[in-house]
Amino acid sequence: MAEKAGLVAFVEVKRGVTLAGAAHTLSARQRGRLIRGAEILLGEHPDWGPAGVRFDVMLVDATGTVRRIADAFRMETSEQ
Repeated sequence: MAEKAGLVAFVEVKRGVTLAGAAHTLSARQRGRLIRGAEILLGEHPDWGPAGVRFDVMLVDATGTVRRIADAFRMETSEQ
């Protein structure tokens, strides 16, 4: 989790041989767990995130290249 100017970002790091492969390792089930965890944490700390909440994904490939996807998914559309 990271915070800047009241915006809370929950960050998931995924590694794969390629960046695309790393991206494919984040399943709908994992997104659901991240969302539920965020809901619990934010419920315990209602003062966190006055400027908003987002979920970022950091992708890392075998060479160490890193790509950040800001606001990769949202709470209301991620659970299917």
